[in-house]
Amino acid sequence: MRSFSDAFTLRRRSLLGMGLAAALPLGAHAQSFPSRPVTLVVPFPAGGSVDLIARLYAEPLAKALGTSVVVDNRAGAGGSIASAQVARARADGYTLVVSSQSSHLANPLTQANTGYDPIKDFASIAQLARTPNVLVVNPAVPGKTFKEFLAHLKAHPGQLNFCSAGPGSMGQLNVELLRNAAQFDAVHVPYRGGGPLVAALMANEVQFGLDNLAPFLPQIQAGKLRALAVAAPTRLSVLPEVPTFEELGYPVVNATSWIGLAAPARTPPEVLAALYKAVRTVAEQPSMLDALQSRGALAPEALSSAQFTAMMSERLAVYGELVKRAGIKGE
Repeated sequence: MRSFSDAFTLRRRSLLGMGLAAALPLGAHAQSFPSRPVTLVVPFPAGGSVDLIARLYAEPLAKALGTSVVVDNRAGAGGSIASAQVARARADGYTLVVSSQSSHLANPLTQANTGYDPIKDFASIAQLARTPNVLVVNPAVPGKTFKEFLAHLKAHPGQLNFCSAGPGSMGQLNVELLRNAAQFDAVHVPYRGGGPLVAALMANEVQFGLDNLAPFLPQIQAGKLRALAVAAPTRLSVLPEVPTFEELGYPVVNATSWIGLAAPARTPPEVLAALYKAVRTVAEQPSMLDALQSRGALAPEALSSAQFTAMMSERLAVYGELVKRAGIKGE
């Protein structure tokens, strides 16, 4: 029979073992990552470009990681609510945010308090895609070319409406860049996400927009919207007849947007490395490159976490000047 002292010793060792396990840093468990499903939080409604790219990656990323990958749409405040939630989530690699220029650039610049710092509160993992922006108009709007449309805009100052995914969103900032360069006047009408703004354009509630190509592409191909210019390094294979903004003389508007993946700050380096490796494995597959291209997106740049963060910081500085000059405010 076990003595009282033996039982006490075993109990003490058990408690010490539990305490030691609880005290171990997350990195000590990184070798077993992932051991349960990973959630990709999309801070926008379904149907927009960020959601489309997240869902495109979910299945092949699950295979690369060896676990389930769940897409969780949490819309609100132009992406700020869900982004703030992920920033405060446990830094273990199981809750990630699908980041974008809207949630991690426009919002911090235009909203009074997003609840997060896009640089300090997140660990950038990798790009998922680069998304060209496209200037689209309702087919009822005069002007078959960018030059003709711009002439119509200037001839009717303040009479045409343009859409965005919300006050202070990248759609608004993109048009502000073009407005400064081309000198025209139009009225901003914000919506809540990419899906609603596409519907508004098709209904001619608004006449034009300059935002991510992905949600617009099916309607452009169906002839329900007209594309006049793209922001991309070269013309796109899916829209070969549409010129780039640089061709038209507006290189300042020609930068592509990005969609990426980020984890809460202080996520263990081993976990970030595992996630980066999985993303790059998927991104380099020919089937993924074809899928991105068919949706009007470009292959992501193979940026390290530090390079990705540096690029974000540079763009925050550029757009920060625009926001101050134009007095743009978010929700």
